[in-house]
Amino acid sequence: MKNNTHPENYRPVVFEDIASGAHFLIGSTVHTTETIKWEDGKEYPKYVVEISSKSHPFYTGEDRTLDKAGRVERFKQRAAKKK
Repeated sequence: MKNNTHPENYRPVVFEDIASGAHFLIGSTVHTTETIKWEDGKEYPKYVVEISSKSHPFYTGEDRTLDKAGRVERFKQRAAKKK
């Protein structure tokens, strides 16, 4: 294998899918600030993603709507009406 093919900060990172709760351990260079303990007992950097193959409708076959911004706006509108 060739030397120096990967960047300096290439390391295993745990990606957490917030839509399904799934976790993936993948090599990456993404910048992270959090860490998580993995199944092997080691601690790895953690990066949160909104959607992955475990929650995307194309891969799961489910018809889901991921409308986070819309939910927040509707909540703000309801709160404003009550005031």
